[in-house]
Amino acid sequence: MKLTVVGGGSTYTPELVDGFARLRDVLPVEELVLVDPAADRLELVGGLARRILARQDHGGRVVTTSDLDAAVDGADAVLLQLRVGGQAARERDETWPLECGCVGQETTGAGGLAKALRTVPVVLDIAERVRRTNPDAWIIDFTNPVGIVTRALLRAGHRAVGLCNVAIGLQRKFAALLGVAPADVHLDHVGLNHLTWETGVRLGGPGGEDVLPRLLAEHGDVVAADLRLPRPLLDRLGVVPSYYLRYYYAHDEVVEDLRHKPSRAAEVAEMERRLLEMYADPALDEKPALLAERGGAYYSEAAVDLAAALLGGTGSPYQVVNTLNRGTLPFLPDDAVIEVQAAVGREGATPLAVPAVDPLYAGLMASVTAYEDLALDAALRGGRERVFRALLAHPLVGQYAHAEQLTDRLVAHNREHLAWA
Repeated sequence: MKLTVVGGGSTYTPELVDGFARLRDVLPVEELVLVDPAADRLELVGGLARRILARQDHGGRVVTTSDLDAAVDGADAVLLQLRVGGQAARERDETWPLECGCVGQETTGAGGLAKALRTVPVVLDIAERVRRTNPDAWIIDFTNPVGIVTRALLRAGHRAVGLCNVAIGLQRKFAALLGVAPADVHLDHVGLNHLTWETGVRLGGPGGEDVLPRLLAEHGDVVAADLRLPRPLLDRLGVVPSYYLRYYYAHDEVVEDLRHKPSRAAEVAEMERRLLEMYADPALDEKPALLAERGGAYYSEAAVDLAAALLGGTGSPYQVVNTLNRGTLPFLPDDAVIEVQAAVGREGATPLAVPAVDPLYAGLMASVTAYEDLALDAALRGGRERVFRALLAHPLVGQYAHAEQLTDRLVAHNREHLAWA
């Protein structure tokens, strides 16, 4: 089996490689191709990847290249984990929205729109090259904003599934709190990428006992602290929102907090510098502990599970993925991309039935879906007015004066990545 990672020079990659090594019985990778235009980073990451496999007696080989067409030729699956503009662009995405009193974040709000505009054209170009070279390959998208990027891929007819690590992170957290194995925890996970709620926590599978009330009663303080939301709010909601809901439920508090501390981008850039120094050490043959602070926890397990299921291996039959709505949530268009539990197999992902969604969550999902429609239109066709409309529609922006100012800043900071600007 051949797997290709686009953005293979990312400091995330050793996490992924470690998963391939540990989970070889689930996904027997024979050739792992890391493709990235940054040759210096790629060689450091590729060297560590080879040492990780050797340490764990994995017989697969690691190939590094900047030639995308060669990298995807013959691949069974292509994983996308790229960041157009690098950490410098992320730093800007997290900064200029704050000047207008709005959340500065790389995947939602104005910063998320900027990332989508930079990313969608690049990803679609990559996907077209995959289709020309290897039309049967699956594309697994881990590139943010996952919902918009996956929707662009599916609208263009590509064999694609979106992946996020939020659900698997919560599954692992809940399993530890409940004292059970992660495989025994099934989440009733519903929403859009980075806009999700756990409306049930079931033991043993989709029809198992819902222990969410017990989880909140016994461990609500721990869960609330992780989400940085008040415990009484969780008790009133009776669900567990993802930590991204803090940007909506505590917007002004978050903006004030972000204004008075270093950006996450700056923190990550420093971590990446230190990680690359570590990767250069020829004695290092395992992922360093620092990588856990970089983000992407359990990404490798989720990616292996998804790839194994899509390629007919032994992956879990039910997984949280980003895929087409197709009537699952009746208040959203069929071609919206939702993040829910799905049955995953060789033919792709089929969402499981979802009980009626509380209007408190359904309304926000519908609003953000409308924003994503407009964001994708702006990414595909360009134009200042389309950017303004998307920003005006976003619940984290909303006011026309903010939308005007943010549009000007977005274009100014991203001109080099916008063909129409």
